[in-house]
Amino acid sequence: MYLYCRYLLDKRWYDQWKEYVHTGDQNSSSYPGKIDNTELYEDLDSYHLKERLTENEDFILVPAEAWHKLLSWYDMMDDQPPLERKVVDLPSTVKVEVYPVEVYLCLSSNLESTVSARFSRADKIHAIHQKIRQHFNVSETAESRLWMRSTDTSSERLRNLNMTVLDTCLSSGMVKYTPTIYTLVIYSVMRNSADEDSYQGPPGVCGLTNLGNTCFMNSALQCLSNTPPLTEYFLKNSYLEELNFTNPLGMKGEIAEAYADVIKQMWSGRHYSVVPRVFKTKVGHFASQFLGYQQHDSQELLSFLLDGLHEDLNRVKKKEYIELRDADGRPDQEVAEEAWHNHLRRNDSVIVDTFHGLFKSTLVCPECNKVSVTFDPFCYLSVPLPVSKERVMEVFYVSLDPTAKPTQMAVADVFNHRFYRIYQTDEFLSCILDRDDIFVYQLSSGCVDQDGEEVVMAIYMRERSHYRDYGSGSNSYGTSLFGHPLLMSMPRAQCTREALYQLLLKRLSSSEPDRGSSTEEGQSACGSTDTNSQDATDGDQSAGAEPSGKEEEDEEEPASCAQANKRLPGRRHYTERRKKALFTMQAVNSNGTTERGMGEADGSFSFSSQPYIAIDWDPDMKKKYYNENEAEKYIKHQSMDVPHQQTTVQLQECIELFTTVETLEEENPWYCPTCKKHQLATKILDLWSLPEVLIIHLKRFSYTKYSREKLDTIVEFPLRDLDFSGFLLKKTVNSTEPPCRYDLIAVSNHYGGLRDGHYTSYARNKDNGQWYYFDDSKVTYAREEQITSAAYLLFYQRQDKIRHPTIPPPIPSSTQPENHVSSQTCDGMDGAASCVSMETD
Repeated sequence: MYLYCRYLLDKRWYDQWKEYVHTGDQNSSSYPGKIDNTELYEDLDSYHLKERLTENEDFILVPAEAWHKLLSWYDMMDDQPPLERKVVDLPSTVKVEVYPVEVYLCLSSNLESTVSARFSRADKIHAIHQKIRQHFNVSETAESRLWMRSTDTSSERLRNLNMTVLDTCLSSGMVKYTPTIYTLVIYSVMRNSADEDSYQGPPGVCGLTNLGNTCFMNSALQCLSNTPPLTEYFLKNSYLEELNFTNPLGMKGEIAEAYADVIKQMWSGRHYSVVPRVFKTKVGHFASQFLGYQQHDSQELLSFLLDGLHEDLNRVKKKEYIELRDADGRPDQEVAEEAWHNHLRRNDSVIVDTFHGLFKSTLVCPECNKVSVTFDPFCYLSVPLPVSKERVMEVFYVSLDPTAKPTQMAVADVFNHRFYRIYQTDEFLSCILDRDDIFVYQLSSGCVDQDGEEVVMAIYMRERSHYRDYGSGSNSYGTSLFGHPLLMSMPRAQCTREALYQLLLKRLSSSEPDRGSSTEEGQSACGSTDTNSQDATDGDQSAGAEPSGKEEEDEEEPASCAQANKRLPGRRHYTERRKKALFTMQAVNSNGTTERGMGEADGSFSFSSQPYIAIDWDPDMKKKYYNENEAEKYIKHQSMDVPHQQTTVQLQECIELFTTVETLEEENPWYCPTCKKHQLATKILDLWSLPEVLIIHLKRFSYTKYSREKLDTIVEFPLRDLDFSGFLLKKTVNSTEPPCRYDLIAVSNHYGGLRDGHYTSYARNKDNGQWYYFDDSKVTYAREEQITSAAYLLFYQRQDKIRHPTIPPPIPSSTQPENHVSSQTCDGMDGAASCVSMETD
């Protein structure tokens, strides 16, 4: 803020003047003569001040009244300008601005031709804008943009002309009293290349460049761009009169101006595609979750943008405190009108005019039956999708006997050769994500004695390195996990090292992948298809590999994963006489890394919790007796070939579910004023009044503390005549009430999953009534029947507000095939649409 002025005087001239005045002799040699500030200037051509001048050493500051007196008495050296400096109110201090901000002004058409100008930090950007217009004879009627260009590659648009130079950070050299030099460039709005100048397409039919995983933003922007009342508000510059720069909840008008800039470019008819880089930067500046180039949720971006636009354009400059009242038995009409009136006292903007409606919220205490009724505004409806209690998922089934009916089974999530999670029987299916690798293990064949308690063991496969790991603080061998883990059970009374070893040999034995089993043959780790050996069924897994012929050497006991095609007489006698274990066993933690004590001295085990056992293979033994390729094989069950039919629901079902009574969750209880404590009350939401433009958010993404998943349920929704009369609690009182029927105007689509999804949009152009498909920078004609089940956000406009097209829809080029299929790949997904093509990039 500019307070008043001070003038600089050369210190030597001032000292001479003081001496002259002190003597009182007008004929004294100390007469100072004309005011001379020559020693303060760098040169007498530009009259730039020298750098690092110091007050009371190089110059003094005098008030304006004193300056004018001195000037009238002594005049000033020819051509020297007065050194007027403003006193500005800076954060936490008031200071004379000795060194104003120095800028170079130029036009975008000629960046080399610049003129120097100085401005106070208290000056408005509007003053700079006017200065540059005057100097370069830019017409007052010509629309232009002002950019700050601090380096050859860095520039930023100065949008808010009412901000001060200080607020726009044009004063970084202020503290050091050194000049801060910037280049201010004025651009014409229509600053396009020659080929783009020739493009005169339908206004609004314009793509948005993907800046890197910004399809979520582009999709939301296209939907808002094709919302007629909001777009016309910006195109008519109505927003300029309502920018709220002082709202502490707003963004100093910067989001509104950045959005206006994008909309004006998109509806100029001169661009094939617009690069929304400045808008993206502003969004990231005010909402750090959108910084960078990660994929985000288009509904979350839309929610932030609508709130930001509302606060930037809020007509209420100072929000008053309003104490809310409960209904206390009053009529709904009275309470609703009071709630809406109170809402408008604090929130009044084009966003409220266009998108805000009113809920009725009813809470009932389960203990005292206290009923609390409130009416709350909303900006969009987030409706749940009906979820079937049944779920189809792919699993790997590991059986003990593929021909027998399974009895006892366990379910686990396998990741990176270990169990990420072993599920309990009372856990919900929602804990399992679609991307998880789920294994179902048959634990026993049901032949265990009724009194026998079974222990379920998690088995990991590890390969031991050739060298000891001295760096870990021990001299043990390093190990690495491989293959699929196993879950197996055995009676607790039989938990001995030898019994476990024999059981593991049996589980790693041959099976019959050629029987047409419905399982993944995880138990056939060896890959041998010979299942006729009696040894494979009586617990002795020693049949298999040929001995070396040198009986004086120790011979390893081969598992059934060895070749079982050739047999030697007397083999069992030989192996019993001399045999060496194929692998060793270690008790480990759940990650399969830290080894623990295992069992007692007599070979029995003692487990107090879920036991994890690692099978450690010597590299040479593993290479000789374990076939990893065979172990990874599985048989695809015929159920995998049955097409998965997606669930189909009607939009009306989602709205009905939204208005269904629910019980609050433990994480979000309600404080009952009668019971004086938090309660899990029942809650029901009813629709009281609806806005001109109704946004319906289909809650496809499910977020819990355990998981994140997407619901691919097909939602069928009407393009016309969506009737809300059956859902509105407020019934029509008179003929002046608006109708309850809506027509679709835009859709934001989401294809793919959570991590590799892609957003596109459909929208109906407000001028010609034609539907278009927007896939980032690519725009194509669309037919109404193409509007797909991938819908995520639905934009409906009330029928009485829909304007009929003012111009006929454009005719697709006759050079294109009539049913040309157009698709664009971006962000790792195909957002394909079958369209009559109008290629725009």
